Amino acid sequence: MKLSHFQFHLPKELLAEYPAENRDESRLMVIDRKKQTIEHKMFKDVIDYFDEGDVMILNNTKVFPARLYGNKEKTGARIEVFLLRELNAEQRLWDVLVDPARKIRIGNKLYFGDDDSLVAEVIDNTTSRGRTLRFLYDGSYDEFRNKLTELGETPIPKYINREVTPEDAERYQTIYAKEEGAVAAPTAGLHFSKHLLKRLEIKGVKFAEVTLHVGLGTFNPVEVEDLSKHKMDSEELKITPEACEIVNAAKMTRNRVCAVGTTSMRAIESSVSSQKTLNPYDGWTNKFIFPPHDFSVATCMITNFHTPKSTLLMMISAFCGHDLMRRAYDEAIKEGYKFYSYGDAMLII
Repeated sequence: MKLSHFQFHLPKELLAEYPAENRDESRLMVIDRKKQTIEHKMFKDVIDYFDEGDVMILNNTKVFPARLYGNKEKTGARIEVFLLRELNAEQRLWDVLVDPARKIRIGNKLYFGDDDSLVAEVIDNTTSRGRTLRFLYDGSYDEFRNKLTELGETPIPKYINREVTPEDAERYQTIYAKEEGAVAAPTAGLHFSKHLLKRLEIKGVKFAEVTLHVGLGTFNPVEVEDLSKHKMDSEELKITPEACEIVNAAKMTRNRVCAVGTTSMRAIESSVSSQKTLNPYDGWTNKFIFPPHDFSVATCMITNFHTPKSTLLMMISAFCGHDLMRRAYDEAIKEGYKFYSYGDAMLII
């Protein structure tokens, strides 16, 4: 498969600017790989496809307010700083992206907050937009983290061309988010309401939680025609023995195992035994899934609609089958489904 196989025209108006009014009332396209059929439902209808003993794998990562705005010393220029990952807690070192990057050089200081209560010094260039910052703050580590939370805003994707609202802090977060560390939401999980999770639980569906801290590498455009040459950024991953037990028990009984989102799918495919069971894991993964790929754990998946040439679309193609995926996407565009983070959902069985 080549990069050009994943190009398609996506009308701008189909990129969702706002979430559905109620989480579980977004639209749901159901794709049956065996029957090669496409159905149109509401997300809350997902319950009809699962029975007692089936398992859903949820990514419980929690988005932190990763986007800060500061001012450059002397010039006062407004600079956006996007926190990517903490490198050293003690020294308060962070990998960040800065915009506009051309103005930010090693040795520059950036000031945050109306009272300049937080200062950062640029100590390294990592990529064209990437920098390493050392934060200077008088206070304990907890106070420093609280300050970042206070000054930061919800990192909704750049294509959403509007100001961040207080509602985003809640809606750009799954209701089961626990482990802070993501700079982007695992968006397939945004469709689950408390009520729907409860109904699934009552029906006997089990939940296995994994933690994959979503970084911006997930969304980096692929720029090589030969997909095998694309390098994914590493993201932190944790799979507990308890999660493995739940998933492997369902595999033994031939129950459905559903990966909720591409991040859950990447997580589980990163730690598989030779018997195709799930293994515990604690570390980093840069797994890139593109066709052809032999999936080992999940038998179905829930996902959003992805943008052209994205690594996420390539994973869906590998799981769904390329021709069926293209047919589904053509239908989604024709039917006006909403795409990307706040968009509609797809269930592939």
